[in-house]
Amino acid sequence: MNRVLGIRRHPLKSAAAEHVDEAFIGKHGLDGDRTWTCLDADGTIGSAKQPRLWERLLAVGAAYEAGDVTITTPGSTPAKAGTAEADDAVSTWLGRRVSLTRRPPSQLKRHHWWPDEPGMIPDWAADKEPGGDDVVDARHDAEGGRFFDYGAVHLVTTGALERLSAEHGSEVDPARFRPNLILDLPADPEPGQRLSIGPDVILEVAIPTPRCVIPSLAHGDAPADRALLKTLATHHRIDVPAFGRATCFGFYAEIRAVGTVAKDDEVTVTE
Repeated sequence: MNRVLGIRRHPLKSAAAEHVDEAFIGKHGLDGDRTWTCLDADGTIGSAKQPRLWERLLAVGAAYEAGDVTITTPGSTPAKAGTAEADDAVSTWLGRRVSLTRRPPSQLKRHHWWPDEPGMIPDWAADKEPGGDDVVDARHDAEGGRFFDYGAVHLVTTGALERLSAEHGSEVDPARFRPNLILDLPADPEPGQRLSIGPDVILEVAIPTPRCVIPSLAHGDAPADRALLKTLATHHRIDVPAFGRATCFGFYAEIRAVGTVAKDDEVTVTE
């Protein structure tokens, strides 16, 4: 049966995923997902897309409950996001002063590192220098209070993961792609197709997800794997409608009907 295999949310942008058995998907995404971000001293928001500055954020835990987010850095005592204790813990872990916020700065920017693996820079950034640092515009859903890179919901399928693992020669952990939902489907659905999940939720596939350096970084038990970028660029550089060619894995979806999703919910794909 096509089903929901995993549900993950990221209450703090670029921090570790929280694995949950069920979650409410509203019109802005999973309840509690990407509602907080780190703010650097220069006013940019935290993103592991610049690993030199933010890779260690991937090891920070963030748990959402009843509107509050609890932050845990390795070896520290949990602290509530929005307190000096949480700011101090994350600052100590990163080795420089940062603060946690759910309010975007007036100029929403983030640092970005363009991978030097051939094929990893998308067509729309063809003027960028491979291996170069950059400061780019970041996105914020003002109405929903979310720090998203593009879509409100990001998904991967077991079929695509199995194919990628075969191409790579070893199993690829889905954590590397930071999805909200892992679906037990034989392949990714196409843009425009709809996913009915459980009794209420309907998602419509938007676009494939362009990839950056993040899949090659360490995620929990999954160690750093620089060679994964070569596998992705070799086998997964495709046309992204209305944008151009890019190395992609997974897909974004728009929310057409809200509701609660739970592990093992049935998934139906329709045109």
